[in-house]
Amino acid sequence: MALLAFVMSGSALSAHHSAVLFDLSKTLTFTGTMTKVDWRNPHVAVFVDVKNDSGSVESWEFETGAPAWFRGRGVGRKDFEDAIGQPVTIEAVRAKDGSSYGYLYRITFGDGRKLELR
Repeated sequence: MALLAFVMSGSALSAHHSAVLFDLSKTLTFTGTMTKVDWRNPHVAVFVDVKNDSGSVESWEFETGAPAWFRGRGVGRKDFEDAIGQPVTIEAVRAKDGSSYGYLYRITFGDGRKLELR
């Protein structure tokens, strides 16, 4: 149990991902339309179309926890599938390579529900 708690903690994200993929020094906020969810192991992926500063749309992919992490909190695939086509606000850290890829810390669904992942 202790190992599972560690793996799902923010410390695990830092140890598992920080040096390789994500810039953990700056949390960014994105608002856009959820277009897709891939409910898969080892990480669920959420896809969101976000307008950039010039007004054009960028497609972003946000990595999240594993499906089991969500089930343990009473959140399922359907919660995300129901949000497809709806506005969402994402707080995340961006990939170090500058691509439209990040790790999701918090999602606020269009109906106001919030899910904290860290």
